[in-house]
Amino acid sequence: MAVSLSSYGFQTASPASWRRRRAAAAAEKVEIRVCVNRSCGRQGSREILAVLSALAPTGVAVTSCGCLGRCGAGPNLAVLPAGSLVGHCGTAARAAQLLADLCGSAFDPQRSLEVLTLRKKGERELEKGNAAEAEALLSQALGLEPSGGLHFIYKSRSSARLAIGDNAGALDDANEASRIDPKYPQAYICQGDAFLAMGEWNAAEKAYSTALQLDPSIRRSKSFKAQVAKLQENLITLNTSS
Repeated sequence: MAVSLSSYGFQTASPASWRRRRAAAAAEKVEIRVCVNRSCGRQGSREILAVLSALAPTGVAVTSCGCLGRCGAGPNLAVLPAGSLVGHCGTAARAAQLLADLCGSAFDPQRSLEVLTLRKKGERELEKGNAAEAEALLSQALGLEPSGGLHFIYKSRSSARLAIGDNAGALDDANEASRIDPKYPQAYICQGDAFLAMGEWNAAEKAYSTALQLDPSIRRSKSFKAQVAKLQENLITLNTSS
């Protein structure tokens, strides 16, 4: 059942104005800012930020922000460039419905939440070492043709495929993740991991370097350090033998 716009606390939510906003969303990039200040944080705004980030289709950016006012009526969000303020967006269902209201019929909120559930299950299985089960769950999620968050799913399936020895499939998924979101550093780490497993040392070095350029903080990751150390060992061997 669709949630009415008025339940979000939109300042202006007439059908005509919302149609204009939807047209604007199609014409220019929309940004949803989620307040993570103290009051909204206690009301679950960080969880809503994670859900919106996971579900948002191409053309909708999701970021955190400071206080938007109306404390106690949160979690509070701002939708730009329209400048609308949204209150009481405290559940995953409402977050998904907000994206549907912004994007129109191209975004199916119920299916998107189902995909997110499958993705989370797949990632948990991968963490437990059940790579084959993870790969199946993530493939099932992709089969539902989600409206957004595809780069996250391809990235996770790339890791699962690498774990089961499907290096070519892992690279294909990493490439797809980087194609969908060229600024997603984890996609390039997956590329590097796949190239490393395939013995493509120079390609792995280039992929890891791209990830670092996008997010220098990655160099502090223990797993990333281990992969880079493995790569450096192979590069030294390659240079010594040539």
